[in-house]
Amino acid sequence: MDSINEDYILSHISPEPEHLQRLYRHTHLTHLYPRMCSGHLQGRLLSMLVSMIRPRRVLELGTFTGYSALCLAETLPEGGEVHTVELDDEMEEELEALFASSPGGDRVKLHIGDAMQVIPTLDEDWDLVYIDANKRDYTAYLDLLLPRLRPGSFIIADNTLWDGKVFDTAANHDPQTLGLDAFNTFVASHPRLSSVI
Repeated sequence: MDSINEDYILSHISPEPEHLQRLYRHTHLTHLYPRMCSGHLQGRLLSMLVSMIRPRRVLELGTFTGYSALCLAETLPEGGEVHTVELDDEMEEELEALFASSPGGDRVKLHIGDAMQVIPTLDEDWDLVYIDANKRDYTAYLDLLLPRLRPGSFIIADNTLWDGKVFDTAANHDPQTLGLDAFNTFVASHPRLSSVI
């Protein structure tokens, strides 16, 4: 999306909460790969989906700096929780402080470790899963999660087009692109799932 279109969209959606504006700026000033931060548009979409779906148990794979976790938590119904899994153990202290000091952060439970190992340890059934972690493992994550999804649950997977690379896997055959292409095919052909990109 070019910046003119994005500017127009951002000026015509619900405003970004101030604490998330600060977090987005902090991410861009202090972290490598700040593009991984969800941002205003994606954050408002996640918040709106949670307010529509009304999940009680949400699982996020890939926390990064916590922006999307806070968006998922902000419109949760009473008693709802977001469990978020982050691989980078150096982020633990920063994320714990963020969640302790942010609106809705008390509804976020942080798990540090590889999602492939953390998922089996979580004794929960999920109403909503947001996948934004290692692109190579999207299908493996879903394999682990399918038995723990409640009927009518939702799965949101980020980056499934991977900047268009999945359209030509002969030219783009890196592990991330191939992993996302395999995930897209798996979801589209799975008998239990209805899908849209």
